[in-house]
Amino acid sequence: MRVFNTLTGKLEGFEPINDKKVGIYACGVTVYDLCHIGHARSAVVFDVIVRYLRYRDYNVTFVRNFTDIDDKIINRANREGVSWKEIAHKYTEEYYRDMDQLGITRADIEPKATEHIQEMIEIIQSLINKGYAYEVDEGHSKSVYFEVSKFSDYGKLSKKKIDELMHGARVEVDERKKTPLDFALWKASKPGEPWWESPWGKGRPGWHIECSAMSIKYLGETLDIHGGGADLIFPHHENELAQSEAYTGKSFARYWIHNGFVTINKEKMSKSIGNVLNIRDLLDKYEPEALRLFLLSSHYRSPIEFSDEYIKEAEVSVDRIYSSIMRIEDFTKYPDSSASKTHPIIENTKSEFIKAMDDDFNTARALGVIFEFVKELNRIMDKKPSQEERILLQDAKKIIRELGKVLNLFQKDPIDWYRKLLMLKKIEMTESELNELIEERAQARKNKDWQKADKIRAELLSKGIILEDKTDKTLWKVKIG
Repeated sequence: MRVFNTLTGKLEGFEPINDKKVGIYACGVTVYDLCHIGHARSAVVFDVIVRYLRYRDYNVTFVRNFTDIDDKIINRANREGVSWKEIAHKYTEEYYRDMDQLGITRADIEPKATEHIQEMIEIIQSLINKGYAYEVDEGHSKSVYFEVSKFSDYGKLSKKKIDELMHGARVEVDERKKTPLDFALWKASKPGEPWWESPWGKGRPGWHIECSAMSIKYLGETLDIHGGGADLIFPHHENELAQSEAYTGKSFARYWIHNGFVTINKEKMSKSIGNVLNIRDLLDKYEPEALRLFLLSSHYRSPIEFSDEYIKEAEVSVDRIYSSIMRIEDFTKYPDSSASKTHPIIENTKSEFIKAMDDDFNTARALGVIFEFVKELNRIMDKKPSQEERILLQDAKKIIRELGKVLNLFQKDPIDWYRKLLMLKKIEMTESELNELIEERAQARKNKDWQKADKIRAELLSKGIILEDKTDKTLWKVKIG
């Protein structure tokens, strides 16, 4: 298995510290607003990485944090006239609501910054003692800053040089800091702000220190994998690496993994230009599984361009798989009791899927393997399958489910998929009403009333419902596009 390491800029063989035991820390969200599609991409990417490693028999401990104290949280609380705790709680719950719909597995450990203040204080005090951090008197209490120039490897993750950063620092002049690049480990609290007691008086932690404290507590001083969105490489992960390695004297993470941006009209999403797409709004328009497949249809390191057309294409792709599963079920509704054989097409499909995922978690290629497999199965079903081919179809359905589970796709009952699409497309018809019309048409066909049967078929087609007549029943699906 090979993984692209942001730190080295190379594909490297994946070798965890402790054989088959893997510790992963992914930076979570700051809970002050609804999540957007950029958050969705990062969540889906790391969800699949964790799923695949477990599929390959690694013992994974996955940690994803919540930043539940931050200037943005405080500012929103002040605007809405509520406490910062209410804002943090509300948007943590909203995060779960969106991610649950996207099929994101909960992390093994989901720590909150405010529950780890003591661990942060201990690290900060150690950095002061070692000469990497300094105190600044704010009058009523003190702030603490990390002195970037004292850490000789600063910039090794982002490939930025300190001299160039200092020259072009877009940081407001702050006379309290020794240099513009120095970053806050502890902030003296301002009037009306939340605070915690510390050796430096009343204050609260800076953003970067929380991840060092929580990752070290739960995964040890050197992590196997650390990552998040590419926007976190600098300054967040660069600062996190510097303070962690200054504290422990050890390498902070063996592999740094970062997913690419979601772009709209070739531009990165930004609140300043108003092109942010909330997950909630997208889930009102699209089936979650289609959105998930879209996010996996490009390699995780590449930027991915969002458009309604691309989501609709993803919807068609998901529909094609479920349609094929329904066909397989129709051919194998009476399971063969014969022992399953090792079919070359199945073994090859599984092997190619693993080869794709072993190559830096290449979900785009892995999906292509599944689609090619299903295409071949449909060719078999287009002609009358032999008994041996029906046994192959039985096993093929299991493999589609098995490989799909790694991506958390294609796990529904096909009827549930179509039922959801009906609801999504807001067709004004209940499932029972649909079944009544199908039964009425079946009776018309039985009575050879072809005009009535054709009328019902046309009526349903106008609502976006396609009927497929089988030997002993009529199946339905939703027309897409």
